[in-house]
Amino acid sequence: MTVELAPRSSRAGHRGAPVPTGLRARVLGRAARTLLARAAARSGVAVTTAGDPAPGDPTIVLHAPDAVHRRIGTSRLIGFGEAYVAGEWDSPDLVAALTALAERMPELVPRWLQSLRRLAATARPRTEIGTPEHVRDNVSHHYDLSNELFATFLDETLTYSSALFSAVEIPDGDPGTTRAGDAGEPRWAALTEAQHAKIDRLLDAAGVGPGTRLLEIGTGWGELCLRAAARGATVRSVTLSTEQRALALERIAAAGLSDRVRVDLLDYRRVDGTYDAVVSVEMIEAVGAAHWDEYFATLARLVEPHGRIALQAITMPHDRMLATLRTYTWIQKYVFPGGMLPSTEAVAAAAGTAGLAVRARHRFGPHYAQTLRLWRERFLADPDDLPPPADAPEFRRLWEFYLAYSEAGFRSGYLDVQQIVLAPEAAR
Repeated sequence: MTVELAPRSSRAGHRGAPVPTGLRARVLGRAARTLLARAAARSGVAVTTAGDPAPGDPTIVLHAPDAVHRRIGTSRLIGFGEAYVAGEWDSPDLVAALTALAERMPELVPRWLQSLRRLAATARPRTEIGTPEHVRDNVSHHYDLSNELFATFLDETLTYSSALFSAVEIPDGDPGTTRAGDAGEPRWAALTEAQHAKIDRLLDAAGVGPGTRLLEIGTGWGELCLRAAARGATVRSVTLSTEQRALALERIAAAGLSDRVRVDLLDYRRVDGTYDAVVSVEMIEAVGAAHWDEYFATLARLVEPHGRIALQAITMPHDRMLATLRTYTWIQKYVFPGGMLPSTEAVAAAAGTAGLAVRARHRFGPHYAQTLRLWRERFLADPDDLPPPADAPEFRRLWEFYLAYSEAGFRSGYLDVQQIVLAPEAAR
């Protein structure tokens, strides 16, 4: 039976998008066949319709070549992802194939076609822009799928952001900037400690200790609240996810820390008061480029003059960020509606406009690749025992592609993750 993929119906499950038909789809499909072959050749990826990959080469196996080409021709990378979800192509090593493509991403689209990008780009739905009236739905689409689903592949801390595995910090050229060494190939048992290390480093950077009045923007499932309160801080955390808030409150109560932690279902723009420190882990990605200035202005309003702001953010190169500002991606359509990754330059510019100065940066992108690998392996370990909506085969393929696609971005260096410390410019 042919079914359709409904990108906004996460609770009902995800279903396969129909293959484009008609003359336009056929013509664009023929052009896409040439572009895919050229991109694969430049990336060292073998494309075959047989099941036997070329020895040592990352491989894409096309089960329905015409469908794959039509999807790419009409919807570009969105179509490439939709074709995977539909089972029209596979790979014996999905991460390897996607990493090879990501490593050459800026070179894969011919310059003449790049100049037409804005004309050909799929428009982003206005309902996915991060305005107060839409942001709640955007957050709920992903984070309210179910706590049970996330618990199947996250570690016991229920931390859904990059871990920081044991590594030496290395100066990275720019003053105040460091990067973590290679994370190696850590095993699952190392993940909980690495998540604690990530949180503790961020709390240290923000100066959180006994008596600190801390604001957290984006609660997750409460692990940062727990560790901050255990240090003696008084914590206010805000989230727009009802599912996450409910479980975070349970965990806080079970730890006997309800007197030190308050979790509000509230848009960060509506937070009042001022705080000694503000922390936010991988939340800026959901804000949207149109609201970055507003986000940093809010941070500047909420932090005390001599306070610190510590953020963890996924970043991408500035030129690639500029090229994708007005495009609509597969990740935005099916996983994180309204999302947009900033560049280091964009963060510094928006922060500066709000009167905030960057005091330090710590980069550890390879550690995110390893975090995602562990999540993906755990997610795929027992696919027949996953809770709804992951009991649907299409949803499982969608999330396998999402996790592998993200891992490839970090493995290739196309994406990075940073902890960034900000302070009011007047503070010295």
